Amino acid sequence: MTSVAKALDDIRATLPEGVELVAVSKFHPAEAIREAYDAGQRLFGESRTQELEAKMKELPADIRWHFIGHLQTNKVRRLIETRQVALIESVDSERLLRLIDDESARAGIVSRVLLQLHVAAEETKFGFSPDELIDFFSRKAYESLRATHICGVMAMASNTDDTDRVRADFRLAADTKARISALCPDLRGFDILSMGMSHDYPMAIEEGANLVRVGTAIFGDRGY
Repeated sequence: MTSVAKALDDIRATLPEGVELVAVSKFHPAEAIREAYDAGQRLFGESRTQELEAKMKELPADIRWHFIGHLQTNKVRRLIETRQVALIESVDSERLLRLIDDESARAGIVSRVLLQLHVAAEETKFGFSPDELIDFFSRKAYESLRATHICGVMAMASNTDDTDRVRADFRLAADTKARISALCPDLRGFDILSMGMSHDYPMAIEEGANLVRVGTAIFGDRGY
């Protein structure tokens, strides 16, 4: 068993039923992804359009790719045109959402997305504030989307050793998603809460995450 396969086994053993694992493969070579694939992993996360395109060409077609990085508006068409992205997790503004919707309609596909919620202390992180997201759903702004399905919310906790702060960030994200569901009972398929990474995913699961993004604990430090 390779070290990647062993790491995957160890992590899977910690995941409750109903929690899905994104193996964050960004900056790691295709060979490492192939090791994880051979160990049964099918869901991988990438953060750069060009890197993702290159890996799509090298790796099996049944891989489910999630785009998890900051998506620049000038890369949206290129990403949509791959037709191989199962979920865009990092939609951090209404402008970006509308652009994804326009490009998806143009390409004749429906894109699945998560709205990125900014709950961390760092101002450098992207996303909607909880109030902005509540306002978006209060206005029923999603009803005008033609080719985009909002599947839930993604969040990143503060980059700190203060576990109380990290737990509070996760709890705020979960509470915001619950408020949206209560506000818009007609929403369908709004059921994903993506949060938690290598160092904090067990806590994220305790606070309600059902999708976790783990990279370093599987692949080691980034490959390039």
